[in-house]
Amino acid sequence: MTALTPSATDKTHHHHHHHDDPEEFVRAVEEASEERGLRLTPLRKEVLELIAAAGKPVKAYDLLDQLRERHGNAAPPTVYRALDFLLEHQFIHKLESINAFVSCHHPAESHQVPFLICDVCSSAQEVCDERVAELIEAQAKAFGFRSQAQTLEVHGVCKDCRKG
Repeated sequence: MTALTPSATDKTHHHHHHHDDPEEFVRAVEEASEERGLRLTPLRKEVLELIAAAGKPVKAYDLLDQLRERHGNAAPPTVYRALDFLLEHQFIHKLESINAFVSCHHPAESHQVPFLICDVCSSAQEVCDERVAELIEAQAKAFGFRSQAQTLEVHGVCKDCRKG
């Protein structure tokens, strides 16, 4: 199998899920919502802001606790409906293996990306390399399999935690 190493001529982009500017991310989602004719309600926006500000994967009940601190009356179905909307429109990603959510680095485009998840600090790095999805899709077709979704999560220890 060919190694997936970035070169100067490919379309590989590596992004870490520590957003330096969560407000900029939320603005990008607001713009994408407006362009697509979607309604980013105040609650959906607030959930999005909490995910963006977390800087690492966040669980639904942690979001619920934060909303209750602010409003006192947030209910689980309300949070899950907001998360469902954000997932459906690919503004966030769900990391199935740890049942947590992270903001998407490319909220204006539809894409499927693998994640590198640190088992020590719980950080998640989105690997923006379309070749990974293409390889998985090609393998699926070779087996006569028609895929509907891809979720690839690789667990290990990040560079920062390995140093410590």
